Amino acid sequence: MLRYPYFCRSYKEFLSFWLESGIFNLGVRPKKIHSTAERYDDYEAHEQTDQTGAQEFHRSQDSEAMTKLHIPVMVDEVVRCLAPQKGQIFLDMTFGSGGHTRAILQKEPDITLYALDRDPAAYTIAEQLSELYPKQIRAVLGQFSQAEALLMNAGVQPGTLDGVLLDLGCSSMQLDAAERGFSLRKDGPLDMRMDGGRYPDMPTAADVVNALDQQALASILRTYGEEKHAKKIASAIVQARSTYPITRTQQLASIVAGAFPPSAIYARKDLLQRSTHIATKTFQAFRIFVNDELNELYAGLKTAEKFLRPGGRLVALSFHSLEDRIVKRFLLGISMTEKFNLSARQKVKQASQFSSGHENKEGVSIERPPLMWELIHKKVLTPRDQDVQENPRGRSAKLRAAIKL
Repeated sequence: MLRYPYFCRSYKEFLSFWLESGIFNLGVRPKKIHSTAERYDDYEAHEQTDQTGAQEFHRSQDSEAMTKLHIPVMVDEVVRCLAPQKGQIFLDMTFGSGGHTRAILQKEPDITLYALDRDPAAYTIAEQLSELYPKQIRAVLGQFSQAEALLMNAGVQPGTLDGVLLDLGCSSMQLDAAERGFSLRKDGPLDMRMDGGRYPDMPTAADVVNALDQQALASILRTYGEEKHAKKIASAIVQARSTYPITRTQQLASIVAGAFPPSAIYARKDLLQRSTHIATKTFQAFRIFVNDELNELYAGLKTAEKFLRPGGRLVALSFHSLEDRIVKRFLLGISMTEKFNLSARQKVKQASQFSSGHENKEGVSIERPPLMWELIHKKVLTPRDQDVQENPRGRSAKLRAAIKL
């Protein structure tokens, strides 16, 4: 059955950073449990069979075959920004199938690299790669928010790392496995958890779409998918689940598509001017919410700042505006609640206030904290045309890199 007690508790804890800062205050709480709970019971045995099959699938996959599923994005730029040198220590916080890690080792094999990932399938690949590079690679299983404790347990002290890499978002390895529930193009259980096997009580995307009320669903779609038709889609989901629990990926995709005329289903275009399904943003929103990705990203950035030495390098690859906005503000030392796109006059006024020790209404002097980072590139880096042609999934990548001061 739906994991309502855990789900409701987790829902209140999700977005803790955003709720406290006020930037993404959804203003919603699960007030009542939808009547689909009873109907969902009939499908639980089927879902458990799917989950068991998924676990067997991951255990049975050869690491080499899984590695081929994911093409690392902007490899040359990542290695160039990290600039690995003999004897240095690195942390790959999103190991995935190890494409970036392999490239770093090819550039400089005499290093130590901690390979972190929250996905057990990726961790298995990291362990197998560590057998090939026993002196270089240390496989670590966990989330960004657990990274500090995991590094300390591994003997890594704050201020000792020479480089940290974050390759955010969902990997091809996850998207291409239908039983993981990430892809709207392949039918599978509506799961979307990156580490559901480790936390079986963690809410799935099915829990979200069947439990939350229409207002909460619309808020999630608007906030995490930047979906302008959030209310219409949320209404369609609530209407559909009243007669039939939503348990499959293509079932959800069909419900979203059904809320629009046929001509609108593929009317949206990506950066390559290719048609994209109308449910793409919906799937992004629920995936981000289920995995608490934005809170995790902020926690990962704070951990990277703590463990990098002065002069250490941070490289972050993001794939949508929400991720990039957080990385950009973090590196520039801008609060998540502070207005960013100021006019030229506002910028001049703000600069003079900070330089003169501006006082607030209570007479307390306000000063912007000193910058912690020096940007390696003033402007964000994006994939080259050739890279996009070879790996279309990386078309929206944005790379930001900085040196800790």
